[in-house]
Amino acid sequence: MRSLMGGARPATVAGLGLAVLVLAVAGAWMLLRRPAPTGGPETGPAGVEEEGGVVMGAKIEHLGHASFRLSDGDKVAYIDPFKLDSAPHDATVVLVTHAHFDHCSSEDVAKAAGPKTVIVAPADCREALNGIGAEFICVEPGSEIEAGGVPVKAVAAYNTNKKFHPKANAWVGYVVAMAGETIYHAGDTDVIPEMEGLAPDVALLPVGGTYTMTADEAAEAFRILGAKRGIPMHFGSVAGSQGDADRFLELVGD
Repeated sequence: MRSLMGGARPATVAGLGLAVLVLAVAGAWMLLRRPAPTGGPETGPAGVEEEGGVVMGAKIEHLGHASFRLSDGDKVAYIDPFKLDSAPHDATVVLVTHAHFDHCSSEDVAKAAGPKTVIVAPADCREALNGIGAEFICVEPGSEIEAGGVPVKAVAAYNTNKKFHPKANAWVGYVVAMAGETIYHAGDTDVIPEMEGLAPDVALLPVGGTYTMTADEAAEAFRILGAKRGIPMHFGSVAGSQGDADRFLELVGD
């Protein structure tokens, strides 16, 4: 009786306690590893690193089409705002990739921007965005700037087998540094050599085809980039469908 009550049972309780602890740690790790949901209004923290028990990384919200809101609690960056439901006027910086109406929408840039907002765009967007925000910064592929305290690099974005986005236009995608990670918005592009070596933490990639990469090509771009996480965009509005986004996620996995 002494052996059963005094030895075996405490060992069993200790074993159960260890098992519960292991399962809890495993569950927490799987939660951190889980990809951010896509297609909805909010994708949550992009980062998966822990520091002091807090998940690190920018908050990424897909606002539809190629439009995103990035934030870290202090800085807010909009990229290609389009068909915004409200006028938050909370942008630290607004980044515009090129002059097409579904990316350079003066109405939506004005909704995102406040009186101190910095507007960043290629030269041929200046006229459309004139007078919005506090400052306009003109960029081209290779430009590296700090806009409102947000480090930004403009990278090339162009078609290789289509006529819609010529390389000669000097249109761009962006690499944004925020909350200890880098987020790459490809702009309207095909798979191009300039993607090699970018190695962003998060890649926002067009998947709709017609004007940009297809889902299969976007998966190839994801591998070339060496990104840790990928979010599909540019579908469901001007070109492409939810099926293209699903195809991309199927190809790149977790």
